[in-house]
Amino acid sequence: MRSEMGQCPRTLLDKISREHPIVLFDTSQHVAWANTFAIKQAGLGGIPDDIKGGVIERSEDGSASGIFAESAIEGLKALTVHTEAQMAEAAREFTRYFNSLGFTAFKEPMAFEPELRAYHAADQRGEMTLHAAAHIVKAGVSAERVSYDELERLRKSYRSENLRTDFAKLFVDGVAPSFTASFSEPYLASAGYDVAGHMPDATLLISPEEHAETMIELDRWGFTVKMHAVGDNAISKGLDAIAAARRTNGMSGLRHEIAHASFIADADVARFKALDAIAELSPKLWAPNAATPSQIKVLGAQRLEKIYRLKDLHAAKTEMTYASDWPASAPDANPWTGLAGMLTRRDVTGQFAGTVAPSQAISLAEALPLFKTNGARSLKMETETGSLTAGKWADFITLPKSLSEMAPEEIGACTPLQTRWKGRVVYEG
Repeated sequence: MRSEMGQCPRTLLDKISREHPIVLFDTSQHVAWANTFAIKQAGLGGIPDDIKGGVIERSEDGSASGIFAESAIEGLKALTVHTEAQMAEAAREFTRYFNSLGFTAFKEPMAFEPELRAYHAADQRGEMTLHAAAHIVKAGVSAERVSYDELERLRKSYRSENLRTDFAKLFVDGVAPSFTASFSEPYLASAGYDVAGHMPDATLLISPEEHAETMIELDRWGFTVKMHAVGDNAISKGLDAIAAARRTNGMSGLRHEIAHASFIADADVARFKALDAIAELSPKLWAPNAATPSQIKVLGAQRLEKIYRLKDLHAAKTEMTYASDWPASAPDANPWTGLAGMLTRRDVTGQFAGTVAPSQAISLAEALPLFKTNGARSLKMETETGSLTAGKWADFITLPKSLSEMAPEEIGACTPLQTRWKGRVVYEG
């Protein structure tokens, strides 16, 4: 992208318009490009001050080049606010889309009040034919923190029959391509990184001390926490925070999650099971994809041999769950290409060549619980769904033939013939 946008993307975007704000988000949603008008509208100015927890790339004259990351994009996000009518239409469309893929339940990993309001309203209208759980953001990429009283208000205000709100979200670090994921070892110098100045904790979006205190309180308030953590140092700090909650509150029964869990240190693999913590993994990055070259560029091919350690986590008896990470790092929410990537660590669509950490592939029998029983447990719905058992909801899909009879390429191209939710046919192909 940098080669196409040049050293000052703001200048290129200004050629498109100087009278309307232009904001482009990268695939991770952690980085944004903006024109001069948008920068001013966001209150960043021509030569903005540094923003805590954010990255502002600059031109030679010190002005913003138009590239912003992490907390520095918050003002730009405010320029892309949607109306309630747009949110209602989005809720209808994503429900239709999810049902067509075979989903009967999902988790919203980053809920603010507009999203909660839209989900709640859709459920009240009877339009959300999905079980849902929403992780309400407590600490995001900005320095702002949501109070516990506010979290409680949101939890109570938007809880409904098919929307569960006893969940919270923390961001621990950023993403590797922008040097904002927190690693114990430095990024590659060849990628332009200051190796000598590497400090693992510098890219943490929440300090270890605040992180531990927050986890203890969220656990005490009864919120199951999902933590965005990509780098090995961030994952380790996430597990440390869960350990602090366990020491203080005991085994509360709340099964907190490390989302993405991309690069897990050897010493931390066994800690998930010991802490009753969940590794939530994003399959669109288990196989070669559009982000792979940028990851190799900043981390090196060798480090990617230990990305998404499915096999190692399974051997350690860690409970894992599936996450599409759509639309953040995936062009679609298709779980079938994700499942095929688990089995092969290849892109079975043929768009991207090669493999990613092929030694971490797992079998179909090992992979399916991530989508079914483990997924239901993560929504606290294991007694209601996740298996075809008497007394549970009739949530199931009909496929052309058994998955065990399909080659990985067939699984990747799979389309349900029918999706039933609570016994109702909500999709028919």
